[in-house]
Amino acid sequence: MFLLRREARERTTPIGALHRAVMRWGEAERSSSRLALGRWLDGVAYVDVQARTYAEFWNRQNEQALTADGPLWVVLGDSTAQGLGASSPLHGYVGQVLRALRATGTPWRVLNLSRSGAQTRHVLDDQLPLLEGLQPALVTCGIGSNDILGTTPKRFRRHLRQVIGRLPTSSVVMDLTVPDRFWHIGGAVSPYVSGINQLIGSTAAERGLPVAEVSRYARPPWRGLLAPDKFHPNNFGYRRHADALRAALPETHLPRY
Repeated sequence: MFLLRREARERTTPIGALHRAVMRWGEAERSSSRLALGRWLDGVAYVDVQARTYAEFWNRQNEQALTADGPLWVVLGDSTAQGLGASSPLHGYVGQVLRALRATGTPWRVLNLSRSGAQTRHVLDDQLPLLEGLQPALVTCGIGSNDILGTTPKRFRRHLRQVIGRLPTSSVVMDLTVPDRFWHIGGAVSPYVSGINQLIGSTAAERGLPVAEVSRYARPPWRGLLAPDKFHPNNFGYRRHADALRAALPETHLPRY
């Protein structure tokens, strides 16, 4: 049996260190700009703590899922699959869709292999290998947001093709939110992300896999949809992700009336 538990790290995270440094800087001169930055960093630090507690939650849930009965849903992805920014792990899109699946009367169980900060290479190297020996009724994969600025375009596209190529036939691929009108950087990267979504759509189509069009459901205005870090969705933002995924699920899993 493979090991799913990831030990919590006690050392200071980069985000935690940055938060303390900015707070000291803000206290030195309590200008409005510094106080505003401090409030934003408070939000970032809050979500950074969630990354640990939510991972621990899903580790416990995963252990139970492996011994329970019922159709298995395996989740691959990054912090959005963990539900970071939501008020609890089960208020992210995974929890919201799981409730919808179970509302049909079928005892679905979920194995959440995602992790915060994951990129496409982590799905390839760490998450997909854990599918060996499992027979999931559903696999969902939402990955790529952390690659936008962290992976070269050529490698990003290659990794995406490899990820989609290795997914089981029972899979649904999720595309990426297009960050148009999101901070100042959104307009600059929006065409690039739109191109990545086209690649996701065409590569998934080659394999006959459905695509959950998060890019169509999660659109601006963002007011009221973001967590305190102004990056991750909150409960309401994740509802849009959940709506996109529910719309892409086979009717055998979630009948439509």
